[in-house]
Amino acid sequence: MLLTGASRGIGHATVKRFQAAGWRVITCSRHAFPENCPWEAGPEDHLQVDLSDPDDTRRAIAETKERLVPEGGMLHALVNNAGISPKGPGGKRLAGLDTPHADWLHVFQVNFFAPIMLARGLCDELARAKGSIVNVTSIAGSRVHPFAGAAYATSKAALAALTREMASDFGPLGVRVNAISPGEIDTSILSPGTEKIVETIPLRRLGTTDEVAKAIYFLCTDASSYVNGAELHINGGQHV
Repeated sequence: MLLTGASRGIGHATVKRFQAAGWRVITCSRHAFPENCPWEAGPEDHLQVDLSDPDDTRRAIAETKERLVPEGGMLHALVNNAGISPKGPGGKRLAGLDTPHADWLHVFQVNFFAPIMLARGLCDELARAKGSIVNVTSIAGSRVHPFAGAAYATSKAALAALTREMASDFGPLGVRVNAISPGEIDTSILSPGTEKIVETIPLRRLGTTDEVAKAIYFLCTDASSYVNGAELHINGGQHV
């Protein structure tokens, strides 16, 4: 599988979940592979790429194709997890009136355009494996969120719509396309005040990165073989 945004949080938990099941995981991050990481296959299966740069994204696609030659040119899963959410001074939420035009372009390139570039660029490899694509959206894509900025939220809403379009386009090739929509997940990037949101969640707790990783794994395996075009909410009932 190919996983973007693999260096922390949901991405890191997803690497561990798939590796435990015996998958080869090619990880993508804008950072180089950390020397102190205990994952033995990491250096050979890590791809440093700046998804905000279309040319570098194309370079990463070409390199991925080369790395898949030993696998018969097959890619069984693509997980578009990378995402950015710029903040204002002091971590302030950037509303539509506050977000510079350059930030809008940057956010949409990483959160929206990179996923479709990767999917299109690796379409043949996914089709050979009858693989699965999972796009990571967000609860912020369906409502105004107190911490997620306007550019992030609208990029995730667009990615949810793109998931439906991709499910229709890739389905005839035998490739399923679904999305997961996390709510408040316990990671290192939680904003101050999250505890107030937790009080309104029916399960009264944050989700864990492992719980999200398990859902991604489900959508990449035969357990979900007839699931296509779905957006799975992972938020403890926050969306109800």
